[in-house]
Amino acid sequence: MKFENINEARFAQNLSRAIQIATVSHENEDDTDWSAFAEFHQFLRDAYPKTFSTLEVEEVGRAGLILHWKGSDASLDPIGFLAHQDVVPIAPGTENDWTNPPFSGANDGTFIWGRGALDMKSHLLCIIEAIETLLEEGYAPKRDVYVCLDYNEEIVAGKDNGAKKIAALLHERGIHFDSILDEGGGSMDVHAKKLLDAHVTMVGVAEKGYADYEITVKGQGGHSSFPPKHTALGLLAELITKIENHPFEARFTSPVLSMFSTIGSHMTSPIGTILKHPGILKSILAKAMKGNSFTASMVQTSTAVTMASASPAPNVLPESASCVINFRLLQGDTLASVQAHLEDLAKDYDASIRLIKGKEASAVSPIDTQAFHTIDAIFAEGQENAFCTPYLLTACTDSYHYECVCENLYRFSPFSLPSELTHTPHSTNERFPIDQILPGVSFFMQYIRRMDA
Repeated sequence: MKFENINEARFAQNLSRAIQIATVSHENEDDTDWSAFAEFHQFLRDAYPKTFSTLEVEEVGRAGLILHWKGSDASLDPIGFLAHQDVVPIAPGTENDWTNPPFSGANDGTFIWGRGALDMKSHLLCIIEAIETLLEEGYAPKRDVYVCLDYNEEIVAGKDNGAKKIAALLHERGIHFDSILDEGGGSMDVHAKKLLDAHVTMVGVAEKGYADYEITVKGQGGHSSFPPKHTALGLLAELITKIENHPFEARFTSPVLSMFSTIGSHMTSPIGTILKHPGILKSILAKAMKGNSFTASMVQTSTAVTMASASPAPNVLPESASCVINFRLLQGDTLASVQAHLEDLAKDYDASIRLIKGKEASAVSPIDTQAFHTIDAIFAEGQENAFCTPYLLTACTDSYHYECVCENLYRFSPFSLPSELTHTPHSTNERFPIDQILPGVSFFMQYIRRMDA
């Protein structure tokens, strides 16, 4: 990858400041401090004066922003970049577990620390820093460029979704995008002896769906001194075990097949031949992947029992017991099919099943596009063995809501992160490596330029 001439010190200072503004979103919007988002908007205007004086800036919903950089050729479809301003709360009781306070934005010369450092204020600022730098260089795009910033992405399938509002507004205006980039994926060096030695760029071409279901089982209430054979909680536990013991079928979808095929084509071992043509042994591969929780998430709808409640006191028999089960839907499964699956397993119980909230699995974006090839070309430049592969994102992003205005949706963050950092978003000691400033900003600058070619 070729690196641009950027102001790394400015970016580092701005990321520290961005983290210090606690733009925490909550399920109940009344609990959200909306003044923090107003402060964040003012910070962006002050930090990037050329961007906010040149681009059209529009507020949408409670705190959404659309930045529109007008291009010179109206015949070209625009490109879009998505990012969310909000961050998740700090888990109560963990504040002192952080090496640096979670909203300090501390810069120790190696990392910039704090909530949102990775998810995803670094990504957001890389986009705007790239535009600011291009403006400073006098660059004028041919295509229109849109930057869409929502404010409650962390509330999955929420009622008042900012990204949904922005996408609906763009759709009403008849805007159709050539391509849109959102968070996800990454770039990494892979050194697997006798298997693969390459720089691999992972681009999410689809994402799984999401559903929270509440299951309630009724039982006999009363005093705990003369209990029935099975209380409502005991019956619920039995049903939960049954649900966990009847997982969804493991199967390959096109993003995973494409990922294996692409990786296999760059391997010289016999394993590469198998992966290059995964369809031949896909039933065997799917069964093998099902045995590991990480790989299983790529080949089946996942089931996670996350919450439960029953009696209000130790000596009171619960009249009912409830649990919440989270599902991440693989392409091919639907909210309706998950509901039917649960109803079939619960038919012998006095149980009710309620969808709390959910969204379907996304469409799959094509890979033979200018946008996908552009990402590939950027990271291949200067690398002897580098390639870009599609993959299935098992988490949720804003891009799902933009299917009404774009078919080419790619989930990609231009960072190469060590494994110990990949679990810090939403957790303790989230931090951004300073050495990723240069590749991050350089990527977005080059993407904008190359998409004009």
